Amino acid sequence: MSYHSEHSPDTLSIDLTEAGIAVEYTDGREAFYHGVPAKVEESHTTAPAKEVHVLVTDPTETEGVLVYVNDRTTVDEIITETGVGRVLVDDGEETTLFPGVSVRAEGHRVTVAADPETARGRVFVFEEDERSERSVEIV
Repeated sequence: MSYHSEHSPDTLSIDLTEAGIAVEYTDGREAFYHGVPAKVEESHTTAPAKEVHVLVTDPTETEGVLVYVNDRTTVDEIITETGVGRVLVDDGEETTLFPGVSVRAEGHRVTVAADPETARGRVFVFEEDERSERSVEIV
């Protein structure tokens, strides 16, 4: 049985483009979140059973931190090598990711609440599975 632990994120390079958001991991690989994120106010609740990633940019929008929420498939070694953070939140519990950004687990859904002014950057939520992906920006 594989054990998954929480990890603090490293600062990663990001590129906000018209086609989507590119994130360069510390190991040199890149992830691309497709499309222009929909804007939502204050919070976003994901669809059930999706992989959830939260990206908070710095004020320059060229760097940020990426955290996987309740990810139990990526092994610890990969999390460490990529610079991505991971937080595990029990059902009915809430935790603060960063000042101004919190996550709450409810059933198979995750609610991300954010105050971008307090976070001092933009806050994006990516939810995906093998069939679809969706991105939102909390404003």
